Amino acid sequence: METAQVNSSAPATSSHAKPITITKRWQSTEWTVAAVEALFALPFADLIHRAQSVHREHHDPNKVQLSTLLSIKTGGCPEDCGYGPQAARYHSGVENEAMLDIAEVVATAKLAKENGASRFCMGAAWRGPKQRDLEPVLDMVREVKALGLETCCTLGMLKPGQAEQLKDAGLDYYNHNLDTAPEFYGDIISTRDYQDRLDTLGRVRDAGINVCCGGIVGMGESRTERAGLVAQLASMDPQPESVPINYLVQVEGTPLHDQLQGEKAIDWTEFVRTIAVARITMPKSFVRLSAGRQEMNEATQAMCFLAGANSIFYGEKLLTTGNPDVERDRALFTKLGVTPL
Repeated sequence: METAQVNSSAPATSSHAKPITITKRWQSTEWTVAAVEALFALPFADLIHRAQSVHREHHDPNKVQLSTLLSIKTGGCPEDCGYGPQAARYHSGVENEAMLDIAEVVATAKLAKENGASRFCMGAAWRGPKQRDLEPVLDMVREVKALGLETCCTLGMLKPGQAEQLKDAGLDYYNHNLDTAPEFYGDIISTRDYQDRLDTLGRVRDAGINVCCGGIVGMGESRTERAGLVAQLASMDPQPESVPINYLVQVEGTPLHDQLQGEKAIDWTEFVRTIAVARITMPKSFVRLSAGRQEMNEATQAMCFLAGANSIFYGEKLLTTGNPDVERDRALFTKLGVTPL
């Protein structure tokens, strides 16, 4: 069993963002950045063995949870995330589209269930939903829930009372990523600060909704900053039920496109290490191999499952970027002897 380590020091803050005040709910059993970085530094074989041992203690090593993500409102986002192709200010080729009709959402959810998905996630490119935006989403949640699927939404920042409305509609999970470590956050986004993200996560917890929260690696952050992201996630009490680990997809027209090539690119072994460290520090969470799988070969994905990943996004598209198709995933699962939960 891994023991979380208590960090009595104040959390790090970005020089670009407002100082971070983290409420006590996020501090009770805190992994230090140094302790997490020490895991990253282990010999690769030792780290994978440790992660697999933790994984087997808490999960079936040959089962993977399948989720499908649908963009119900694409484009026009007012934020300035350096990785975000849906930001209105960037010329990434993503158009500002109207919200999908509920019938189209339900039809897509039915197909996802037929293909083996157990959770259906609905994403909207908003800073946060206005009440008039939230109303049709609540109907979508009710209809998808009625199909027997777990429901998840990622809608941006939530105002007081909105999480409770989602809970009442039957929402099981709310996704709101921290993206990166506090000290690197200001290099990636300036239109919201770290505390905004923590506030939304607090509202989700208070409403009794499961938390889906992770981040993105490969944005130019150091290993220490990757450790800082994992330390923040692992120090939440309770820890997130679902932890998506995204490999940056460099989309043309965004600030991070073509900025992280050559020596600046993250090596596949470092990504696998991130999965393993997430598994060790968050033993009961579902660690999701998320965005970036299109760029990974089968061997890298297999190493991620060996390192403790036990959830994927499943289907042809992940919001606005490609995702391995269903048949490719089924073929890989057959080779690995993996079956869906």
